[in-house]
Amino acid sequence: MEIRAMSHKDWPAVAKIYEEGIATGYATFEKEIPAYEKWDEAHLTECRFVAIDKNTVCGWAALSPVSGRCVYGGVAEVSVYVAKDFWGKGVGKKLLDSLIDSSENKGLWTLQSGIFPENYGSIKIHEKCGFRLIGNRERIGKLDGAWKDNLIFERRSKTVGVT
Repeated sequence: MEIRAMSHKDWPAVAKIYEEGIATGYATFEKEIPAYEKWDEAHLTECRFVAIDKNTVCGWAALSPVSGRCVYGGVAEVSVYVAKDFWGKGVGKKLLDSLIDSSENKGLWTLQSGIFPENYGSIKIHEKCGFRLIGNRERIGKLDGAWKDNLIFERRSKTVGVT
Protein backbone atom coordinates (compact mmCIF):
# COMPACT_ATOMS: atom_id res chain seq x y z
CA MET A 1 0.00 0.00 0.00
CA GLU A 2 1.19 3.48 -0.89
CA ILE A 3 0.21 6.79 0.70
CA ARG A 4 0.58 9.77 -1.60
CA ALA A 5 -0.65 13.33 -1.93
CA MET A 6 -4.22 13.61 -3.18
CA SER A 7 -4.78 15.33 -6.49
CA HIS A 8 -7.99 16.65 -8.04
CA LYS A 9 -7.88 13.64 -10.37
CA ASP A 10 -8.53 11.42 -7.33
CA TRP A 11 -11.85 13.14 -6.61
CA PRO A 12 -14.17 10.52 -8.20
CA ALA A 13 -12.65 7.75 -6.03
CA VAL A 14 -12.49 10.01 -2.97
CA ALA A 15 -16.14 11.00 -3.44
CA LYS A 16 -17.17 7.35 -3.74
CA ILE A 17 -15.42 6.49 -0.45
CA TYR A 18 -16.95 9.57 1.17
CA GLU A 19 -20.37 8.40 -0.03
CA GLU A 20 -19.77 4.99 1.59
CA GLY A 21 -19.00 6.80 4.84
CA ILE A 22 -22.19 8.83 4.62
CA ALA A 23 -24.19 5.64 4.03
CA THR A 24 -22.97 4.10 7.31
CA GLY A 25 -24.74 6.78 9.35
CA TYR A 26 -21.82 7.07 11.76
CA ALA A 27 -19.08 8.82 9.82
CA THR A 28 -20.49 12.32 9.28
CA PHE A 29 -23.51 14.57 9.59
CA GLU A 30 -23.25 15.25 5.86
CA LYS A 31 -25.94 13.74 3.64
CA GLU A 32 -24.56 14.55 0.19
CA ILE A 33 -21.19 14.68 -1.52
CA PRO A 34 -20.27 18.28 -2.29
CA ALA A 35 -18.91 19.39 -5.63
CA TYR A 36 -15.13 19.12 -5.72
CA GLU A 37 -14.75 22.91 -5.75
CA LYS A 38 -16.70 23.29 -2.51
CA TRP A 39 -14.78 20.42 -0.86
CA ASP A 40 -11.48 21.88 -2.09
CA GLU A 41 -12.24 25.31 -0.57
CA ALA A 42 -13.05 23.75 2.81
CA HIS A 43 -9.79 21.76 3.16
CA LEU A 44 -6.14 22.69 3.53
CA THR A 45 -4.27 22.11 0.29
CA GLU A 46 -1.07 20.94 1.99
CA CYS A 47 -2.43 18.03 4.00
CA ARG A 48 -4.43 15.71 1.74
CA PHE A 49 -3.61 12.09 1.10
CA VAL A 50 -4.94 8.99 -0.59
CA ALA A 51 -4.06 5.38 0.14
CA ILE A 52 -3.45 3.31 -2.98
CA ASP A 53 -3.58 -0.48 -3.12
CA LYS A 54 -2.95 -2.12 -6.51
CA ASN A 55 -3.79 1.12 -8.35
CA THR A 56 -7.04 1.53 -6.40
CA VAL A 57 -7.77 4.44 -4.08
CA CYS A 58 -8.80 2.68 -0.88
CA GLY A 59 -8.88 5.62 1.53
CA TRP A 60 -8.34 9.32 1.92
CA ALA A 61 -7.50 11.85 4.59
CA ALA A 62 -7.51 15.63 4.73
CA LEU A 63 -7.41 18.54 7.16
CA SER A 64 -9.70 21.53 7.36
CA PRO A 65 -9.20 24.70 9.39
CA VAL A 66 -11.27 24.95 12.56
CA SER A 67 -11.54 28.74 12.32
CA GLY A 68 -10.56 31.67 10.15
CA ARG A 69 -9.19 33.53 13.20
CA CYS A 70 -5.40 33.76 13.16
CA VAL A 71 -5.09 32.50 16.76
CA TYR A 72 -6.36 29.11 15.55
CA GLY A 73 -4.01 29.00 12.55
CA GLY A 74 -2.21 25.96 13.97
CA VAL A 75 -5.35 23.93 14.65
CA ALA A 76 -7.06 21.70 12.09
CA GLU A 77 -9.85 19.16 11.95
CA VAL A 78 -9.19 15.64 10.70
CA SER A 79 -11.16 13.71 8.08
CA VAL A 80 -10.20 10.07 7.44
CA TYR A 81 -12.30 7.76 5.28
CA VAL A 82 -11.55 4.19 4.25
CA ALA A 83 -13.34 2.18 1.57
CA LYS A 84 -15.52 -0.51 3.12
CA ASP A 85 -13.56 -3.34 1.46
CA PHE A 86 -10.40 -2.13 3.24
CA TRP A 87 -11.71 -1.72 6.80
CA GLY A 88 -9.49 -3.34 9.42
CA LYS A 89 -6.42 -3.47 7.18
CA GLY A 90 -4.45 -0.56 8.65
CA VAL A 91 -5.37 1.96 5.95
CA GLY A 92 -6.87 4.51 8.36
CA LYS A 93 -3.87 4.45 10.67
CA LYS A 94 -1.42 4.93 7.79
CA LEU A 95 -3.45 7.86 6.50
CA LEU A 96 -3.71 9.43 9.96
CA ASP A 97 0.04 8.98 10.53
CA SER A 98 0.65 10.80 7.23
CA LEU A 99 -1.65 13.64 8.28
CA ILE A 100 0.17 13.98 11.59
CA ASP A 101 3.60 14.13 9.93
CA SER A 102 2.55 16.62 7.26
CA SER A 103 0.63 18.79 9.73
CA GLU A 104 3.70 19.15 11.93
CA ASN A 105 5.85 19.95 8.88
CA LYS A 106 3.36 22.74 8.10
CA GLY A 107 3.53 24.12 11.66
CA LEU A 108 0.20 22.86 12.98
CA TRP A 109 0.21 22.15 16.72
CA THR A 110 -3.25 20.66 17.31
CA LEU A 111 -5.38 18.19 15.39
CA GLN A 112 -9.00 17.61 16.36
CA SER A 113 -11.55 14.98 15.37
CA GLY A 114 -15.26 14.77 16.01
CA ILE A 115 -16.29 11.11 16.08
CA PHE A 116 -19.69 9.51 16.63
CA PRO A 117 -19.55 7.21 19.71
CA GLU A 118 -20.57 4.17 17.66
CA ASN A 119 -17.63 4.59 15.24
CA TYR A 120 -15.37 2.24 17.22
CA GLY A 121 -12.84 1.75 14.42
CA SER A 122 -12.18 5.47 14.11
CA ILE A 123 -11.90 5.86 17.88
CA LYS A 124 -9.31 3.05 18.08
CA ILE A 125 -7.23 4.47 15.22
CA HIS A 126 -7.19 7.93 16.76
CA GLU A 127 -6.17 6.56 20.16
CA LYS A 128 -3.34 4.53 18.54
CA CYS A 129 -2.11 7.73 16.92
CA GLY A 130 -1.92 9.65 20.20
CA PHE A 131 -5.29 11.40 20.22
CA ARG A 132 -7.09 11.73 23.55
CA LEU A 133 -10.75 12.16 24.32
CA ILE A 134 -11.34 15.71 25.51
CA GLY A 135 -15.12 15.84 25.55
CA ASN A 136 -18.53 14.68 24.49
CA ARG A 137 -20.84 17.11 22.76
CA GLU A 138 -24.20 15.63 23.72
CA ARG A 139 -27.04 15.87 21.23
CA ILE A 140 -24.97 18.28 19.13
CA GLY A 141 -26.96 17.70 15.95
CA LYS A 142 -29.59 15.60 14.26
CA LEU A 143 -28.99 12.96 11.63
CA ASP A 144 -32.05 11.52 9.95
CA GLY A 145 -34.20 13.02 12.70
CA ALA A 146 -32.24 11.49 15.60
CA TRP A 147 -30.04 13.44 17.98
CA LYS A 148 -26.37 12.42 17.83
CA ASP A 149 -23.51 12.85 20.27
CA ASN A 150 -20.05 13.72 18.99
CA LEU A 151 -16.87 12.75 20.82
CA ILE A 152 -14.05 15.26 20.50
CA PHE A 153 -10.53 13.87 20.23
CA GLU A 154 -7.38 16.00 20.20
CA ARG A 155 -3.72 15.43 19.48
CA ARG A 156 -1.18 18.04 20.50
CA SER A 157 2.13 18.00 18.69
CA LYS A 158 5.16 17.15 20.77
CA THR A 159 7.38 19.21 18.44
CA VAL A 160 5.30 22.19 17.23
CA GLY A 161 4.01 24.84 19.61
CA VAL A 162 5.68 23.36 22.67
CA THR A 163 7.44 26.53 23.81
